[in-house]
Amino acid sequence: MRKTVTTRRIEKAYRIAGERLLAEKGDRPHWTGQLSASALSTATSISALCLADREGHAPRIGRALDWLTETQNADGGWGDSVRSRSNLPTTCLVLAAFTIANRSDAACLARAREHVRRAGGPKAVVGIYGGDRTFSAPILTNLAIAGLVDWQECPGLPFYLAALPPELFRHVGLRVVSYALPALVAVGLAQFVNGKNRNPLATLVKALSVRPALKRLEIITPESGGFLEATPITCFVAMSLIAAGRADHPAVWKNVEFLCREQRPDGSWKIERDLAIWLTTLSVKALGGGDAAARDWLLAQQTQTVHPYVGSAPGAWGWTHASGSVPDADDTSGALLALSLLPGSDAAARAALRGARWLIDLQNADGGWPTFCRGWQKLPFDQSCADITAHAIRALSAWRSNVRTKLARRMDGAVRNGFSYLEASQARDGSWTPLWFGNEAAPHEANPVYGTSRVLLAYADLNRTDDLPARKGLHFLRTAQNSDGSWGGAPGVEGSIEETALACSALCAFEGEGLAASLERGLAWLCSEIEKDGLDRPAPLGFYFAKLWYFEKLYPIIFVTSALRRALERRRKR
Repeated sequence: MRKTVTTRRIEKAYRIAGERLLAEKGDRPHWTGQLSASALSTATSISALCLADREGHAPRIGRALDWLTETQNADGGWGDSVRSRSNLPTTCLVLAAFTIANRSDAACLARAREHVRRAGGPKAVVGIYGGDRTFSAPILTNLAIAGLVDWQECPGLPFYLAALPPELFRHVGLRVVSYALPALVAVGLAQFVNGKNRNPLATLVKALSVRPALKRLEIITPESGGFLEATPITCFVAMSLIAAGRADHPAVWKNVEFLCREQRPDGSWKIERDLAIWLTTLSVKALGGGDAAARDWLLAQQTQTVHPYVGSAPGAWGWTHASGSVPDADDTSGALLALSLLPGSDAAARAALRGARWLIDLQNADGGWPTFCRGWQKLPFDQSCADITAHAIRALSAWRSNVRTKLARRMDGAVRNGFSYLEASQARDGSWTPLWFGNEAAPHEANPVYGTSRVLLAYADLNRTDDLPARKGLHFLRTAQNSDGSWGGAPGVEGSIEETALACSALCAFEGEGLAASLERGLAWLCSEIEKDGLDRPAPLGFYFAKLWYFEKLYPIIFVTSALRRALERRRKR
């Protein structure tokens, strides 16, 4: 077929993206990135700091309130990032922040209240998250602390269950995901102290559970003070403990120190400290390799002990190197793939095999992989998911040739079961829906373009390009492409550099005249965007912590570098 974009043009675009990516690393052995400012994080930080020490933190609080005033959307609400659509939970949290701070910006707050009214009011927050109380309970508790709702309207959290042995958590029907134990304790305790407790026996049981639950919280508080290194959950814990009369708990002052360190010069807070390990493994894969310094840095981040937070075995990786990070399947898979592309060493091989065992042990009975904990299947973030399963399959296959033992048979079985899960979870239109990334403009805020692109790479890596699920997935990608050559998160959604690059990366691994034409059009669109400085406009495609949006400066640079490198390799092979 006639190519619609020249190799020289692709090479020039790849050089621009690749040089930008390397420049972002600088002299460090890893990438850090830059997460977007967050109205949600800024609002919850204001509430927490006001409750901790209003006068002492007055300058910080003032800058943060000014930032919120300046970034209000035209419809009166706030989104999670400055490029996100307004949403009810974030706008409610901003109103709570202004209320707790006792600051009245009449015009600003009037528009915000009207936005909340049109969206159904604070009570509608519960419906957004369904049966998962990981976010609805802390948000309503924040509003109760501000006096905007009654304590009885807060979805209850059974803090007393934290007194049980951790291995029993998945069996007692918790309504929060596995990583949310700090919020379970602190928010549930605030509700217990401030709400009406009508059952004397239940009240006694809860009262007896306070001390062991708080001790458990103290044990899992990271040295950095940031639970998951994430601002919102850290704020919810701090403000809830204070509201429960536990301002002297060791977690509170650590939480406050974390918040003081993490405030940005403009007065805002990010959603998370950083995604250093995730970005480093993505960057190594995008560039097709790296140096020994990156390898040694990754090896130093592998967990060496049982994690106090979720009780997972050693041998895994989290998303950042800070102490609040938690080991998970996606980042462990990314580390294994990155190590397979970095200079080899005995230490790297040993670490990779430990990581492979950790991944296999995490696999659910349905053949898929969850994010954090095996067997927690009741809530979305603990269920098996297609994007993480595909990533784990690729990670295990990258190291399969290095083993000739029982581990090899376990790898083969895990990969086989993983593909069975992928086949069973494929939608009728050929797509796969991911867990951790979404698109605000797509139906149900899902991102089947991301999910399908990631799954197709697993089929390609294991030479299963002719499998029926793969061909159906390719058909979906072709039909999801926009007329201008780009891809959004779903058919008919405006294209972004991130999603177009992901789709092109997947198509590069497959053959077919129609596929080649789609790929050419996608590559032409990417080159055009790079020539228009599109790398400086990251899209808010992150789907993080149950409908929590953000964007990352490095995502468009990383994904484009990967797609264009793959495209050039494809042309050289031909």
